[in-house]
Amino acid sequence: MAGGSEREDKVSMELTEEILQSMEVGLAFRDYSGRISSLDFHKATSYVVTASDDESIRLYDVSTATCLKTINSKKYGVDLVCFTSHPTTVIYSSKNGWDESLRLLSLHDNKYLRYFKGHHDRVVSLSLCSRKDCFISGSLDRTVLLWDQRAEKCQGLLRVQGRPATTYDDQGLVFAVAFGGFIRMFDARKYEKGPFDIFSVGGDMSDANVVKFSNDGRLVLLTTTDGHIHVLDSFRGTLLSTYNVKPVSSSSTLEASFSPEGMFVISGSGDGSVYAWSVRSGKEVTSWMSTENEPPVVKWAPGNLMFATGSSELSFWIPDLSKLGAYVGRK
Repeated sequence: MAGGSEREDKVSMELTEEILQSMEVGLAFRDYSGRISSLDFHKATSYVVTASDDESIRLYDVSTATCLKTINSKKYGVDLVCFTSHPTTVIYSSKNGWDESLRLLSLHDNKYLRYFKGHHDRVVSLSLCSRKDCFISGSLDRTVLLWDQRAEKCQGLLRVQGRPATTYDDQGLVFAVAFGGFIRMFDARKYEKGPFDIFSVGGDMSDANVVKFSNDGRLVLLTTTDGHIHVLDSFRGTLLSTYNVKPVSSSSTLEASFSPEGMFVISGSGDGSVYAWSVRSGKEVTSWMSTENEPPVVKWAPGNLMFATGSSELSFWIPDLSKLGAYVGRK
């Protein structure tokens, strides 16, 4: 399989602190007239999708550095967006304050394939299962809903006490729901029995923002509005480290992302900057300052030495090989 070997080649240059410190913007799209609220990489192609406060959904091909499509969602607005397994089909949440349906949209022909109705307040968390056609959403209405992409009605409902953050693990066997200082782990096949484990994040009771597993499922991170990024062992629930950035406002989301092999965490900050830490040492590796004062959205590209940030512009960060003397002339 050609795609597989290409991806292995890309990762053969192992991510180190030195490479991370060399990273800078290699490509940027600056034609937004509102802040980017969400971005997602497709797992199997070079496509990226963004949602922005200018009410646009945009599809990019990173390999050709082009914007393939811009679709306006003037009626509903757009807040969170995620790829399905199909590279031109997305699920997105609205941002208009009156219709909280989620929508399955074909970017190819700008057609709505399905509406998912059930939430009664802003959806603040959306996670798709990479192995099956199911997804999970969390809302300020204090519910977490489980969905099947093929059905308009939700398949399950969990009530929470607070703003929920939700995510599936890479295998789709487990999902996590975080709120009120704890991460609750559920078996996706028997979630109605309640969580099989509950992990404390050390007394941080501020609102949960995002929760994510590392690719190998061994680690889980949680960000909160107080500007804390907690990293835990996802099997034992041990709190391994907490990184601190500037707090964010209740209308913003502090986003963080594991690097593909789970060795580093990158995160936005309430002062607009981006930070990187080593999971092993818990120490800050580098940071990139910004003139903006809202946390950027940040996502690491799957299986690549690249991450993206979204603020008033969309930026792709790659290593500057000229700064890496040791790597020049070496495969």
